[in-house]
Amino acid sequence: MADVLVLRPQADFARVNALPPESLSVSYHAPDSAEVPALMRQAKALVIPAVGPKLAPALFEGTSLKLVQVTGAGLDRLDKAALTKAGIPVANVPGGSNSAVAEYAVTTASMLLRRFAWSDSEIKRGNYAAFRAQLMAANLAGIEGLLVGVVGLGVIGLAVAHAFAKAGCRICYYDPAPADPQAAQALGAQAMPLDELLRTADVVTLHVPLLPATQGLVGASQLASMKKDAVLIQASRGGIVDEQALADCLRAGHLGGVAVDVYSSEPPAPDNPLLKLDGEAAHRPLLTPHIAGVTRQSAAFLFRSSWQNVERVLVTGAAPLYRAY
Repeated sequence: MADVLVLRPQADFARVNALPPESLSVSYHAPDSAEVPALMRQAKALVIPAVGPKLAPALFEGTSLKLVQVTGAGLDRLDKAALTKAGIPVANVPGGSNSAVAEYAVTTASMLLRRFAWSDSEIKRGNYAAFRAQLMAANLAGIEGLLVGVVGLGVIGLAVAHAFAKAGCRICYYDPAPADPQAAQALGAQAMPLDELLRTADVVTLHVPLLPATQGLVGASQLASMKKDAVLIQASRGGIVDEQALADCLRAGHLGGVAVDVYSSEPPAPDNPLLKLDGEAAHRPLLTPHIAGVTRQSAAFLFRSSWQNVERVLVTGAAPLYRAY
């Protein structure tokens, strides 16, 4: 009987050289496997990816789990009330994807500002000369010197702010309780109310968790208040941005572009309004499949940190690090 049940393939760990230590007995299963409920009642620890469908609270009833370890920062898949009631500790790995998300934000902002993906599409259509003339006439801005608004200055938001600052950008942020105010001050980052940040920033990048207070944080009125040629980066959680309002905004020619890495449902449904855009509006979004924080380097760090925490709890009997609840 394995002590650790893992709901992701062993190959995920093997390909980044981050297999579990020999001190742990591990069993790998797909989340929808018929064996999972029985295995849950036998396991001492559960390891799950941060991204995926919600796990039913009933799965945790009658278990003897000493730890649920998430191999990432997000806790959306778990029912906090049910696990707290059951007394099952939950831990994550905060900040493990910092560099990857920061790289994503700066890269996609630059691609959208200078319309690189759009150019690629037009050249492949045989529209080289006309589109080059259009780009020259548009007088597009590069990233240097722009004002970047970071919404959510936690560990990831701060890493994103650092990356934009290194690219020569000015930084402002909205966060009622920033993780490290001194670090923000060292960057010269200016705190702003959300409405002011949206009105003034050239690039807005979102890095807040999905909570009742952040659900629909950016809707029609917020999008309309942004600069006409501003760029929006949505790499937080689906549900933070109203997707229908965003599609309407793009269709109206407002916003220079948007990078969307997370969706209200994943994978996005065929009728997702962002997939229904056509004409010029279809060139303004840059859509990626929830991989902003996924690189070989970040995966290795997240997996190794997770195993170390599981080993800490099951082998040494210590309390878990980064306990979320």
